[in-house]
Amino acid sequence: MTDMLTFNAEAARRIERTYRTPDVVAQRRTVLDTLELRPGERVLDIGCGPGLLAAEMATAVGAHGHVIGVDVSESMLALARSRAVVPGGAKVDLRPAAADRLPCADASVDVAVSTQVLEYVVDVAGALAEIHRVLVPGGRVAVLDTDWDSLVWHCTDRPRMARMLAAWDQHLADPHLPRTLLPALRRAGFETSPPLVIPLLNVGYRRDTYSAGLIDIVASYVVGRNGLTDDEVAAWSNDLRRLGDDYFCSLNRYLFTATKPS
Repeated sequence: MTDMLTFNAEAARRIERTYRTPDVVAQRRTVLDTLELRPGERVLDIGCGPGLLAAEMATAVGAHGHVIGVDVSESMLALARSRAVVPGGAKVDLRPAAADRLPCADASVDVAVSTQVLEYVVDVAGALAEIHRVLVPGGRVAVLDTDWDSLVWHCTDRPRMARMLAAWDQHLADPHLPRTLLPALRRAGFETSPPLVIPLLNVGYRRDTYSAGLIDIVASYVVGRNGLTDDEVAAWSNDLRRLGDDYFCSLNRYLFTATKPS
């Protein structure tokens, strides 16, 4: 059993800061380019988080479109509400809901998107079945998740890093979900396309990068897990930041696209 990461107000603000880094801004651009949204489309953002992608999709579909954002975290929804009104775009309709119980009618959505969400979901098959249910025939879905075994993080104490990352893996239902997503989408009735890899690469320590923000997120989660103490976690964090120009972090995210048959 995992003890997954929960998004209280402080954790939600940390996530929001990482989502505003150039790394994740570029990731959102790739997702948007892949979706090829059209004016007037109805879009569902599953696990909308702080609402950054939802707001950009609202601009893309325009005033005659519709964007629904769902999330299980009220703290995330509170941040998303500050972006719910997009000048010239669709209003973002925010609702509390889980990925496997979507608050939408059958065949009511043209496009569904889920970024960094399904790896937190225990019943992925159920979530994909829900996405299939709410999409119109010919509707499109994009799912982006991380395989955390792809993480390469330079440090001066590799055994400590291994313990940190083993504890960090507990924050997800499946830290290796991308390996099985393609067949899972097919079993759910989707026609799939070849996935894309989106690398997040930070060379040299800078505060305005995804991985720099990830340090605090990991540190706040792992204390007390796998026997990790406050002092050990602080030493790990300080070690990474002190690397300066020698800092190196690389992580792969995988973007899957599929279509509900007409």
